[in-house]
Amino acid sequence: MKKKEFVTQDLLSKIYQQPGDGPRKLPPERQLAEEYGVSRFTIRQALEKLASIGVVRIVQGSGIWINEHTRGNPLVYNSITEKRFDQMRYRMISLHKKRPEREDRQIFGLTDDDFIWQFCRLRFVDDVATQIEVSRMPATMFSDLNQEVIERSLQQYVLEKGYPISHLLTSYRAIGVSREQAALLGCKKGSPAMHINNRGILDGGQVYEISDIVDINYSCTYVIPHNRDNLAFRQQPQG
Repeated sequence: MKKKEFVTQDLLSKIYQQPGDGPRKLPPERQLAEEYGVSRFTIRQALEKLASIGVVRIVQGSGIWINEHTRGNPLVYNSITEKRFDQMRYRMISLHKKRPEREDRQIFGLTDDDFIWQFCRLRFVDDVATQIEVSRMPATMFSDLNQEVIERSLQQYVLEKGYPISHLLTSYRAIGVSREQAALLGCKKGSPAMHINNRGILDGGQVYEISDIVDINYSCTYVIPHNRDNLAFRQQPQG
C-alpha cells in the first residue's frame, strides 16, 4: 500500500475510533508528518482525499475539522463518491421503452399493460471509461426520461421530480468482462471487474430504479457495526 493510501486509511480509522464526544480536530500537518514518518506533502495528499469525500474540513488558520455527520453513514466512500461531478460524465448507449418482464412487474409493482424504460450508459471518470450501467425505471413515474437526463445524475433527476429517496439495496460480485463489455470499456476480454446490482428505494418503499453496473476500477470503504445477533445466529447448529 502506498504511503498516502496508508495514511488516509489510518486517519479514517482513528476518526471512527474516537468516541462521539472525542476531539473534533485532527493534529496539524507537521505533527502528523512526524507521527507517520512521511513528508508533509504526503500528509497533505491524504488530507485532501479526506476533504474530497467530506470526512474533514480544512480551514485555513483554524485547523483540520472532523465532520461528525459522516459517522452515521456506513459507506465512507467508493470510487465514484470520492469524485466530484465535474470529474465524471456519461454517454448514453441505448434507450428503449418496453413492456415489463415478470421480474420487473414483481419489483416495481407493475401490470402487463405498463411500460418500463431500459437504458445503457457509459460512465467516464477523468475522461476514462470505467463503468457500463444498464438500468430500468417505470415509465409512469418518469415519462420525460431522455438522453439529456441519462447523461447526468439520475438521483438528482429523481429528486427534482419530487420523489424522496430513502436508500439503496446493493450487492457485489466479482466477474470478468465479456467481449462486448471490453469493447465499450477499452480493456481486454476477461479483465477483472465488479458487478454491482443496485435497487433504488423511495420513502414508503417504492422501487424507482434497478441498475446493473460493470466497473473495472471499483473500490470502496465501509464502516460496519458489529452485529451480535447475526454472529449468535450463525454459531447455532443447523437443525
